[in-house]
Amino acid sequence: MDIQGTVEEIVALVSPLSGEGKVASYIPSLGKVSADNFGMCVAMADGAVYGAGDWQKPFSIQSISKVFSLALVMSYDYDSIWTRVSREPSGTPFNSMVQLEADKGIPRNPFINAGALVVTDRLLSLTGDAAAAVGGLLRKESGNPSVDIDAVVAASEAEHGHRNAAMAHFMASYGNLENPVELVLENYFNQCALEMSCEDLAKASRFLSRDGVSVDGAPFLSPNQSKRVNTVMLTCGTYDAAGEFAYRVGLPGKSGVGGGIMAIVPGRCAVTVWGPSLDTNGNSLAGTAALSEFTTRTGWSIF
Repeated sequence: MDIQGTVEEIVALVSPLSGEGKVASYIPSLGKVSADNFGMCVAMADGAVYGAGDWQKPFSIQSISKVFSLALVMSYDYDSIWTRVSREPSGTPFNSMVQLEADKGIPRNPFINAGALVVTDRLLSLTGDAAAAVGGLLRKESGNPSVDIDAVVAASEAEHGHRNAAMAHFMASYGNLENPVELVLENYFNQCALEMSCEDLAKASRFLSRDGVSVDGAPFLSPNQSKRVNTVMLTCGTYDAAGEFAYRVGLPGKSGVGGGIMAIVPGRCAVTVWGPSLDTNGNSLAGTAALSEFTTRTGWSIF
């Protein structure tokens, strides 16, 4: 199969969709990114990498970072995090407080903001610096030592992060945070503000296509843990559109409001796309279309 040619054809096909939808504006720094950007990368489990479009241009990975913080917590602490966060789709927006109140401070899953705050809190307890731990993992797995926090984006998130702060304080009132709220929020905003390209992100996430095996050949996660991370991505990774994403794409995936989506073909590869223009659920319009086209053309789906 000509994967490089396939990626180039898909990028050319879906790039016009970049003009539709809206760039995230509730974080002002993200609202300044041009909607015309689009890139795609396929990183094979055996090491080969293919890309087209703006695939080497860095962008803010935002909620995609939640996959890596969860993987780190599981690598340190096996599965104990599931006593503090559930694994069910939320059915409400990623920053909603409705279910959090109904469930007495236990978030529905680790990929909505409340759940990610709990995971960050646990990683902070385990490492002393959650954002640095996530950044270190991403630099190691991607092979790019330049991966770092965009300080402007982090500051913008902190300035406008009132709802996240409210959720953190609410969970703390139920005893579901171990560290000071301000420290948890700082680490959370910093990890979301990490900046990577499609190439970096595809390389960094390949361990999820290799049963948890790291870039150095050592096991980072057990095969069972890798399976569980992929499963939660499939059911909860694309906000309120997880069912639609599974229907169209047929892969575990995690999106971010920076316009990136990371998807895993178990046993084969990691695929990343970036298109800042979002649909009403906060997922990249062109990115979702590209992944749908990719699985249709290649037949690489978990279904």
